[in-house]
Amino acid sequence: MLRFPGRLISGALLLALAALVAVQFWFLVNVWYYVDHNPDVTVFMQQRLEQLHAKNPRVVLHHQWMPYNRVSIHLRRAIVAAEDAKFLDHDGFDWEGIQKAAEKNLKKGKIVAGGSTISQQLAKNLFLTGERTWWRKAEETAITVMIEVMMTKRRILEIYLNVIEWGSGVFGAEAAAQYHFGVSAAELTPAQAAELAAMVPNPRRYGAGDPDTPYLQKRTVLILSRMNDAEVP
Repeated sequence: MLRFPGRLISGALLLALAALVAVQFWFLVNVWYYVDHNPDVTVFMQQRLEQLHAKNPRVVLHHQWMPYNRVSIHLRRAIVAAEDAKFLDHDGFDWEGIQKAAEKNLKKGKIVAGGSTISQQLAKNLFLTGERTWWRKAEETAITVMIEVMMTKRRILEIYLNVIEWGSGVFGAEAAAQYHFGVSAAELTPAQAAELAAMVPNPRRYGAGDPDTPYLQKRTVLILSRMNDAEVP
């Protein structure tokens, strides 16, 4: 009488483990594929499009892939300076940055800082939704390790520059440069690049032609001052 439930529990645990392994294998295969194939669309893009379609079914995403060497060096430096100054030195996780963010959040009593690296942000954008749960964070960690092991830093930054959001429904450096400044991503000036980098934490707050907020102006100046020291692949 007591063995039957035990077998059911064991069977359920085995099925759960098998499902977990299958999911990780799926992520691994996709990361491997993206080593030399450009993603047409990401999970985050799909989720964003669904949200936009709920308000207007005719909305389309603005996205155009731009090879790494055709993205302004100013934007590459601005992004690293703003989002992940230790990008070339860490293995996917900036432990010092994570600790500082945790201390800041604890002091404020709410989440005001992240501490995520470019690799972690890429993992989230490629494969995960925006929900904040321990399970999603654990999955993000696992995918980040896969990305760091299988991709070069140059490839990580190339994909990142092409998939992050830079305005409502605007994804990637080329679409962002065209949307905000009417130029190609290759033609961005240092000031324009710094301003785009300053938008990354809250990209939907900034529309084309909107006047710069005091925060955006201050953040842009700060990033400009750090760009020359930013090391990029």
